[in-house]
Amino acid sequence: MARYFDVHPDNPQPRAIGQVVAMLTEDALVAYPTDSCYALGSRMGSHEATERIRRIRQLDDKHHFTLVCADFAQLGQLVRLDNAAFRSIKAATPGAYTFILPATSEVPRRLAHPKKKTVGVRIPRDAVAQAILRELGEPLLSSTLLLPGAEDPLTDGWSIKEALDHQIDAVVDAGDRGTEPTTVVDFSSGAPEVVRTGAGDPDRFS
Repeated sequence: MARYFDVHPDNPQPRAIGQVVAMLTEDALVAYPTDSCYALGSRMGSHEATERIRRIRQLDDKHHFTLVCADFAQLGQLVRLDNAAFRSIKAATPGAYTFILPATSEVPRRLAHPKKKTVGVRIPRDAVAQAILRELGEPLLSSTLLLPGAEDPLTDGWSIKEALDHQIDAVVDAGDRGTEPTTVVDFSSGAPEVVRTGAGDPDRFS
């Protein structure tokens, strides 16, 4: 059964965050809140947790995983940015955007798109997600908590625990986070292309 952590959405309790991060360092798979709905998260280096995300969401090898970062310095180690992309992304973060960019050698090959060698990256504004990232000290491998056949992501911790109690290790509940995922902007060909409109304003990249 998944452990359940009820945390304050704006001032998450350090003890609870510490316990979640301790589980992550042991390759746990957790459901956690972001500024654009809940997500499944694990350490970037956890091969087993990656495969568990694939099974839960029924993803193929062309799925773009997202590496969720605490800050721009962390993001810059994972993807290659030209000057234009650097300026655009810096101005839009933190926020409800995912950016698709060419992966650096810091990203495990199994996490990058098999042909394009790209990966998604983002910096959330959410206080709970940021607390986890700061305590962990490394990016989280992440995927929106949208179950196969569902139109919308799960929006609260108890629903997630009920649905995935025996498939994940922990649920971090910080209240309703809505159903709108991030806006996805693909920079891999140079110019920004909005490939999914979500919680982030897409007009700044049009």
